[in-house]
Amino acid sequence: MIFVTVGTHEQPFNRLLKVMDNYAATTSEKVLIQSGYSDYVTEYAQSIDFITANDMKKNIRDARIVITHGGPSSFMEVLENKKIPIVVPRLKKYAEHVNNHQFTFAEEFNKEYKDIIIVSNLKTMPEVIGSYDKLASQRKDNLTEHNKQFNQQFEQMVGRLFV
Repeated sequence: MIFVTVGTHEQPFNRLLKVMDNYAATTSEKVLIQSGYSDYVTEYAQSIDFITANDMKKNIRDARIVITHGGPSSFMEVLENKKIPIVVPRLKKYAEHVNNHQFTFAEEFNKEYKDIIIVSNLKTMPEVIGSYDKLASQRKDNLTEHNKQFNQQFEQMVGRLFV
């Protein structure tokens, strides 16, 4: 299963839903999307607006691939499950967020830890999914335990973003 989560931000993320719905039309693998406030209606992927925290954890655990927006708590939860997430930051130019902080944060996080796969051009999503196992295995060695040291480094990284 491929699990996609767009979080609970009130702006739609239809761009990601359309790409993943089109992908679902080409595969026998189940594609489940937590769609939030998006208004795109999927035809091939299963979609649900909001799910409980327990269902979120279960879907992350059960998924072969987790695709998430650039919200830190979403992709951090995937990392905590020892999985490499595909991260698609919401962008201001598509009215998906108020600014591009998700892109900036994901880029900075990846420079520091190298354990997420960022997709900025959604046209490449089918290729990224097709090569996911190879891409993820290249990052698994960098997968960190998110402990006190990580939290301190995380605070420093966030501080650099707001200087």
